[in-house]
Amino acid sequence: MIIAVDGPTASGKGTIAKALADHFGLPHLDTGLLYRAVGRQVMLSGGEADDPRAALAACSFPDSLLADPDLRTEETGGLASRVSVHPAVRQALFERQRAFATQAGGAVLDGRDIGTVIAPDAAVKLFVTASVSARAHRRWLEMQGREPAVTLDEIERDIARRDARDMGRADAPLRAAPDALVFDTTHFGRDQAVAEAIAAVEQALRSSGSA
Repeated sequence: MIIAVDGPTASGKGTIAKALADHFGLPHLDTGLLYRAVGRQVMLSGGEADDPRAALAACSFPDSLLADPDLRTEETGGLASRVSVHPAVRQALFERQRAFATQAGGAVLDGRDIGTVIAPDAAVKLFVTASVSARAHRRWLEMQGREPAVTLDEIERDIARRDARDMGRADAPLRAAPDALVFDTTHFGRDQAVAEAIAAVEQALRSSGSA
C-alpha cells in the first residue's frame, strides 16, 4: 500500500506523512530532503543552483549529507526549490524515490509530485495545503530555535516565490493529482490536522476496498 502526500512548503504534509506512516506501520520518505541535499551539495561544491550541470552533478551527494542539520535551513530550502526545476535532477532522483515507494509492504512518501509522477498508482493520495500566511507563520515559529534573525515577512515572501517556482516549472509541477483528497490545514492545529488526515485516509481505504 502506497500513500502519497503532496503539498507546498510548510503546509503540514511532512508531519501528516510521518503520522500516517506510524499509524499504518509503513516506512516514510521525505522526498524533499533529497532535493535539499542536492541544493546543499551544489553550495558546498561552489556551484550555482540555477546551473543544470552543477545541479545534476550534485545528485551524487554522499548519503551522510542527509543527516546534515543545515538541510533544514531556509537557505537550503530555497536552493532545493531552485535545483528541482531541472528535469535532469528530477530524473536522477526518480528511481531512488520509486524504489522506496514500491518496496514490499508499501510506504508513505511526501513531496510535491508523489501522486502525479512518483507513485500515480498510490492507494491514497493527499494534497495538503494552507494559506501562505498560515504557512509562513508556522515556518517562522519553527525557525525561532535555529534562525531567530529570519523575519516573518522574509519567510512569507520566500514561500510565495517558492510556490510560484514549484507550480510554474515545466517538469512535474506542484499540483494535486485528479484523484487526490485536497486537505486544507489553514485553521487546524497539529493534532487536529493529523487526526483528520488519518480519518480521511482510513475512509478512502475502506471505500476502495484496500483496508
